[in-house]
Amino acid sequence: MQEPIMTHVGPLDDDDLTFPPPPEYSGEDLEILASLHRYRTWIVDAISPHVQGQVAEIGAGIGSFTADLLRLPTVRHIDVVEPSPPLFAHLQARFTGEERITVIPRMCEEWSVKAEAASLDTVVMINVLEHIEDDLAVVNSIRQALRPGGKLVIFVPAMMFLFSELDRFYGHFRRYQRPGLAELMEKAGMTVLENRYFDLLGVLPWLVMNRWLGKIEFNPKQIALYDRIGIPITRTIETLIRPPFGKNLLLVAQRKAG
Repeated sequence: MQEPIMTHVGPLDDDDLTFPPPPEYSGEDLEILASLHRYRTWIVDAISPHVQGQVAEIGAGIGSFTADLLRLPTVRHIDVVEPSPPLFAHLQARFTGEERITVIPRMCEEWSVKAEAASLDTVVMINVLEHIEDDLAVVNSIRQALRPGGKLVIFVPAMMFLFSELDRFYGHFRRYQRPGLAELMEKAGMTVLENRYFDLLGVLPWLVMNRWLGKIEFNPKQIALYDRIGIPITRTIETLIRPPFGKNLLLVAQRKAG
């Protein structure tokens, strides 16, 4: 197996920055979620107009979104950042021989403060920011890694009234509200280009199954059914109207020029 080439990451010199060890997360749930082809396609189609050039994907997991992003003609190279040793090994094996992929074993907090300034055109974070306690510090660091005009693409769980045992189980510090997420970007000196709720119909099953019944695992049959029936319906609805709420939020922010 080839060794990763560390691009856009400074040397791990001894300094006053300390980081926790990477989590031993094996990602069994990601295998289930990877089967949600309609849902993943919907997300990729929504973010693809904003993804280009030199890209960093933070928290890549098993690489399902990475493979989709790699197919975009606007993408030149992807730095894939993943802290979990089992998932890092999986990513290395999956993308061995792919010259446009560099796999980087770092926590997001560590990668972001050591990333080369103004080196990236796009940073993608899909279901990652909610895991980070000091989200403002990370967004600040990412802004400096972006070139002027570069974009940060974020997809996160939404609406705190949906916060459940499953959120706690997977280490979520919060779910986001639309105004609060925009305020976070503005505090970090970013310009918000898009900020909308996503997956309107997904609110009810999450509320019932995870919030009220306290489920902490994904039922493959139930989510496959929702992917086959629910996603086409809610995607059609959301092409016609901008939903006033949703299970997730999609935000695109841009580093100001100059």
